[in-house]
Amino acid sequence: MKTSFSDLISSKTPTVIDFFATWCGPCKAVGPILEDLKTDLGEGVRIYKIDVDQNPSLASQYNVRSVPTLMIFKNGKLQWRESGVRSKSELKKVIQSMN
Repeated sequence: MKTSFSDLISSKTPTVIDFFATWCGPCKAVGPILEDLKTDLGEGVRIYKIDVDQNPSLASQYNVRSVPTLMIFKNGKLQWRESGVRSKSELKKVIQSMN
């Protein structure tokens, strides 16, 4: 079953979307940060990775100009967006402020 992007972001649980590319060095650093974040927050966060090369229309729709770009959605609405690598503590603070 294929889930649409709008289904992914429509949750009342904060949903982190990591727009990345396989060839991007900094993108590789984001993976372990997001894994740690998921370990810390458990059911309090949902995390999805979107490969911009596999999903160019979605990247274009959300105006992703550089990777990594992290976005946090809640109830289908974009709540936060930053490009570049962000620390786990910064992301955690943003997510906890949404609950």
